[in-house]
This record gives sequence, structure tokens and C-alpha cells, in this order.
Amino acid sequence: MSRKHPRRSAWRWLVAIGAVVFFCGATGAALLPRLNRNASPSGPALRGSPVDWGLGLYLLFRQGDLQQPAGVDPTPVTFGIRPGQSVMEVAEALQKAGLIRDALLFRAYVRYQGLDREIEAGEYTLNKTMTIPQIAEALRSGRKAEWTVRIREGLRLEEVAEAIAAQTHLSAQSILEAARDGLRWRAEFPFLADLPPGATLEGYLFPDTYRLARDATAEAMIRRMLENFGRKVTPEKIAAARARGLSLHQVITLASIVEREAVLPEERPLIASVYLNRLSAGMKLDADPTVQYALGYQPDQKTWWKSPLTLEDLQVDSPYNTYRYPGLPPGPIASPGLASIEAVLNPAETDYFYFMADCVKKDGSHWFAHTQEEHLRNFQRCR
Repeated sequence: MSRKHPRRSAWRWLVAIGAVVFFCGATGAALLPRLNRNASPSGPALRGSPVDWGLGLYLLFRQGDLQQPAGVDPTPVTFGIRPGQSVMEVAEALQKAGLIRDALLFRAYVRYQGLDREIEAGEYTLNKTMTIPQIAEALRSGRKAEWTVRIREGLRLEEVAEAIAAQTHLSAQSILEAARDGLRWRAEFPFLADLPPGATLEGYLFPDTYRLARDATAEAMIRRMLENFGRKVTPEKIAAARARGLSLHQVITLASIVEREAVLPEERPLIASVYLNRLSAGMKLDADPTVQYALGYQPDQKTWWKSPLTLEDLQVDSPYNTYRYPGLPPGPIASPGLASIEAVLNPAETDYFYFMADCVKKDGSHWFAHTQEEHLRNFQRCR
């Protein structure tokens, strides 16, 4: 038989007593917030597991932290939640974005309030002056106060502005004013460093689907589109452009022409190869979309892209008219999608110098030719 150590026994009693006191204190201290949460006209509903009681006590002790925002900058921040992302992963992403200070505190609050199953995938507009309860509520219901804005590929700046205006409270004029001075955005977005003086953001407003807060400004929308451009057109792609002897501005300019010419996705690298071959040979691009861009809005057709073009149209005196002036036009003529940008960066290896629409199939495909004679024979097939 062994003898009990008197000091060890006293220590065990103290631990046991402390545990009882803590449990009772947790139950009582957590009861007040839970009563507030479950109160009904007929009286409080006393429900909750010991885990909830513990969370309640924890949140009671950290009530001040719950009401303390992460910062003082009210600038809207776009925060995305991926499908299947756990609440803890969301909390850690919020902390990494500087929107909250304590991921575990956010997780505890969401769990205690029963919001963990109500947070859905999507894009939300938050800011650093919001408290944890405000952010949790925004993630639960914030999408209800948003616009869904869809911008398709190949639109010129005026069309982008009109599309945004048609889907939000913003005016087309406010979008144009925010996008007309490209240089004002250069300090915030280094990829705009190649913009020439006087350039707009034509070509850089990335076509995609956006969720926009209903009280957002035109500047906020432009910023969202530029941020998206920066995510899609990575530094690696910019380095690939320079390796080909092209600036990013030249790549986006050529990609915008490819975007307007291509109908079938698989032909984008072929069309890009034609234009790159012509540039290398010192030939004029002879690209119809650049003439359409130079002609501008056509009231009779109610379009920015006149079709068909006449021989007189091909003589319009504009630096964008690649039938008159060699090389690339001064800048993009529309917003290219990522596929057209990648087609310019990774063109097909061909010795084609000409192409025209296949007038037999009439499915958007093209005939490609190596020589002018071959190109003229294709042209004769359509007469």
C-alpha cells in the first residue's frame, strides 16, 4: 500500500474546485448573451450545449474586441469566398486581408451566432472599419445589396460604360470620366506603366462578371476591373511579352484586334500569327476592326462597329486606320479577353500573311493564305 503525498492531494483538490467554479461561472456568464439571443415574447428559451456556453463566456470576455474594427480605412475591399471553403479558412483569409485582427475570434462568433451555415461562396464588398459582427452579417446577407455586372469581350470603352450603366445605378458618363485619364491610375497599377501620354484605359477594363456594391462609385468599378486585369495578366505574361520584343501596351493593342476578328476560339492563335508576321515584314495590318474603331458610332446602324465597310471607309484619315498607316494603332480598340491576349503571347507558328472570312461555311471560320495571289483566289470564291 502506498502513502498519498499531502501536497499532491491538496493540489488535485484545488484543480477540481477550480474546474467546478469555472464551469458554474461559464454557465452563468454565458447565460445572459444566450438569453438575449433566444428571447421570445413568452420568455427565454434555455438551450445550448456546454460548447455553446464556453463560446458564450469567451465572447463575453472579448466583447470589446468584437466591436473593435481592424482599421480606419473605409476604402471598399472586394473579398471572395470559394465554393467549399470552410469558415476557418474564410476567417484566416479575412485576417490576411487585414479585415479582422483575430481569425479565431471571428470563428467563435460565427459559430455561436449560428451563421456558419449561412455564409455562401461569392464576392462581397467589405472595409476595414467594419467590426466582426458587421462583417459576419455582411457575409450572410451582403450579396443581396449588390449588382451583378457582366462585361463581354470585345467592347470598346464607350460600350463598356454603357453596359455598366445598364446594369447598375452608375451613369455611362461617370465611367467614361473615371477611365479617360489612364495616367491617373498608373501609380496604383504598375502594369499601366507603358501607357503613352493621353491614353485612356481602353483595353484594360477586363471583361468578366463582377459583383458591385449598390452604393459603389464609378472609380470603385474601374478599380475592380483593373484589379482583375492585374490578376489575369500576371507578371509572367508581361515578361513573356517583353521576351517577344513587345510592351504590354502593344500586346493588349494587338489582342484587341484579334478579339474583334476571331469568332472561333481555335482561330485566335492563327489570326495573331498573321498580324505578327505582317508586323515583322513591315507590312500594314489592313485590319477592318481598326477602321471601324476610327469611324466611331454609326447612328443609322446604331452600332460602334460599322459593317460592311466601303472602299471609302478604308481611306478614313486616322492613326487607327491600319489600311493607311503601318504598324500597330496608337492603342487598343476594345477590351480583349484572356484567350486573345494569350494568343498574341503564344501565336501559332505559320507563314500566313492573309486571311478572310469563309463565305462558304459562313460559320465564323476563315481562309488563311500565304501569298497575295492565294488570298485573291479566296476572295474570288466569294464573288
